[in-house]
Amino acid sequence: MSALPEQYQRYAQPTGQRPVRPAEVQLYDEADPIVHVADPYNPSQSVAVRRSALQPAQPTPPRDLAPQPLFDPIAQRCIGAGVGGGVLLWGGGQFLVGLSQVVSALSGVGALLFFLALAGARTVLGGRRGGTHIEVHNHARGFGRNHTHL
Repeated sequence: MSALPEQYQRYAQPTGQRPVRPAEVQLYDEADPIVHVADPYNPSQSVAVRRSALQPAQPTPPRDLAPQPLFDPIAQRCIGAGVGGGVLLWGGGQFLVGLSQVVSALSGVGALLFFLALAGARTVLGGRRGGTHIEVHNHARGFGRNHTHL
């Protein structure tokens, strides 16, 4: 007795048919199906290829369909920093121009005050009346003869 559900028996072969060998039997699911793809050398013809020989198509990754900003945020920050720095430096230049005008005005006022202080000190201290009197007489004669008397 065997472990098979029925006893193993050699069945009689029908006459006129050749015996079936297990290696010759090919079931539908055992073989790879053949597909026809375009010939790489002549696209108008097709070539038969086993499906297992083809590389599987990679699925495309899902796309992000959320609306994107019109400008790159990092570029916006760079442009903002550049514009802000330019405005800051322009304002600093305007401040220095105003400061230089104030300093110039103060130096002009200082010079005026210094002159007035000198004039006032001369008046208050009563400096000398008059000053040094110098007479110069220059006599010029013909042919470059000159004579000067001090």
